[in-house]
Amino acid sequence: MPHPIMYRDDDPFLVRLRTVALAFPDAEEKAAHGRPTFRCGKVFGMYGGGTKRAGDVPARRVEQSVLFKPDDSDTAALQQDPRFFVPAYVGSYGWLGLDLTVAEVDWREVAELLDESFRQFAPKRALARLDGGERPAELR
Repeated sequence: MPHPIMYRDDDPFLVRLRTVALAFPDAEEKAAHGRPTFRCGKVFGMYGGGTKRAGDVPARRVEQSVLFKPDDSDTAALQQDPRFFVPAYVGSYGWLGLDLTVAEVDWREVAELLDESFRQFAPKRALARLDGGERPAELR
């Protein structure tokens, strides 16, 4: 049985995120587990997620969020910011989520976070194109 779709194509956060994520070299979008994922061979970003139950803190869905894998050196600092959360399922692999509804979104920051994630998963040819200038407008 396929997963139910858990997003709306006309969601303004998703529309803007697509523009950023799909500007990376060879990036493509594919729905997985009912949510949009952004890939370049492997997944480097996802839209929407949730948190796991932690002690007395109940699990919650964070529908309008972007999930990404930060550089290990940035993780602790990002976790101090209330906009960020450890997502269910992929959080144990070092991924974080950015809740896009907590404050006005800085799309350059989103592009930078996705850039860090993209660099961990993309093949060398895509990284060469990225370093050659093929990147989201927010990073130019």
